[in-house]
Amino acid sequence: MTMKGPSRKQVIVPMNNKNNLKFMEASSAHITNLNKALKNIKLEVIADFIYSKQAGIFIVTNKVASSLNLQTIERYVKSSNNINTENVEVLCLPQSKLYLMIIDIPYLLEDTNTPILADIVKSIIKSNYIFNNIAIAL
Repeated sequence: MTMKGPSRKQVIVPMNNKNNLKFMEASSAHITNLNKALKNIKLEVIADFIYSKQAGIFIVTNKVASSLNLQTIERYVKSSNNINTENVEVLCLPQSKLYLMIIDIPYLLEDTNTPILADIVKSIIKSNYIFNNIAIAL
C-alpha cells in the first residue's frame, strides 16, 4: 500500500540536521527502546520505523498517536544521549492543508448589480465559525 501524502500515523519530530543524523545512526535501537517505553505505560501504539527528512525525523506508528503517545515519544527523544535537546521542537502530527480557490463567481449581490468580489467572500468565510482554522490562499 502506498500513500501520496502524509499519514496521520506519522509523528513528526522537528530537529536540526545535526541531531537528525545522530538520531538516525541508532534508529533500530531507538525503535526498540521507544516501543518498550510505550509498552511500559500500556499504550497500544507501536513505532514501526523511523525515517529522516530535512524537517526532522518521522516516526511511523501502527495507529494514530494520541497526546499521551506524543508526550511519551517526546520524552524518549529528548532523553536520548546523543542529541542536543535544545534543537528538538514540539512533536506534531501531519496536518492537511486545504486551499480554497474561488474563480469568477457569476453572482451579484442581492438586489444590486454589484458582482461578488473575493474580499466579500473572505469576510463571509471569516465570520463563519466553521472556517476558524482555515487559511485562504489565492
